[in-house]
Amino acid sequence: MTPWSNESLSSCAYADPYAAPDPHDSPWLTPAHIGDDLDYFLPPPNPAERLGRVLAPRDERRLALNVALTAAGIPPMPEDRAVIDQLSALPADVNTVLQRWLHHAL
Repeated sequence: MTPWSNESLSSCAYADPYAAPDPHDSPWLTPAHIGDDLDYFLPPPNPAERLGRVLAPRDERRLALNVALTAAGIPPMPEDRAVIDQLSALPADVNTVLQRWLHHAL
């Protein structure tokens, strides 16, 4: 068996995987220019522009239960939706106890 050597690969074509493509071939509508800072923070939200809607208590409990299950490492499956909706229809105290149980399960 002959030892491997990269000297025998000198006849192969070399393609630089980090080479920048031609800016004229870019699929973006406005090509980025060298020196443009494309990484920036979004401005903070304006409270005056928030939607004036409030979730129904049942919807709040449903979302809170989904969050508690996910945080406990039990992501809800699509087929669990009906059960979560039924649990959300129960009084708020029941939902609070379920969330406490899930939180202590961690």
